[in-house]
Amino acid sequence: MLLLSAAVLTLGFVATNVPSFSPDEFKVDQVLSRDHNAALTALAMALNTVFSPKGGIVIIAVVCLFVLIVRKSPVNAFAFGGVAAAGWLSSQFFKVIVDRQRPNPALLFDPLAPETGSNSFPSGHVALAVGLAWAFFFLTRKTRWGTVAVFAGVGVPVVVAWSRIYIGVHYPSDVAASFLAATAAVLLFAGLWNRYQRAILPRIPLLGRFGPVSTAPAGVVVPANRTGH
Repeated sequence: MLLLSAAVLTLGFVATNVPSFSPDEFKVDQVLSRDHNAALTALAMALNTVFSPKGGIVIIAVVCLFVLIVRKSPVNAFAFGGVAAAGWLSSQFFKVIVDRQRPNPALLFDPLAPETGSNSFPSGHVALAVGLAWAFFFLTRKTRWGTVAVFAGVGVPVVVAWSRIYIGVHYPSDVAASFLAATAAVLLFAGLWNRYQRAILPRIPLLGRFGPVSTAPAGVVVPANRTGH
């Protein structure tokens, strides 16, 4: 986790302090901007909406409520929400520290969703996709959907990363750093979860109305019995 975080910070500080770094990266955005087509643009803009802040809240809330109410698994509901949120919010932590300006939309041939500001590094959309990938993996890994979750968890974040560069709102290093940042945050959350979830969740009386909370059911994030708690 610390190594991943250090790698993110190193990449971020190089991107913001080496004068030639961002201009060289921006060439990728410019090449993609000159080759837009209707199908790829529709896909990129759809992902822009689905993995937006509002979209992320809806996805996490819907899955958590489904697991809590329909599947009657409060532990897994909390685990899913925690993993997804940890991965997603990691981007905000590093954005504040690195403070990188977004690519200049005025220099793009076809800016699809012009954005400005110093919140380019890393990408929140990609961090959300990676956080959800980990959350779905932990939730389904001991079920018949586990293989699907693995392939989707690899493919979807990569496509989202491509879409952010295609639209022209991030540099390549922004989206690459999101994979590291989100994974580091998920590992941190998993460690805290293993240590404290069995002590904390049973103390929330309301959860018992939806399902058992005294033991961690299959599919929970990094099962607690591996740590001896």
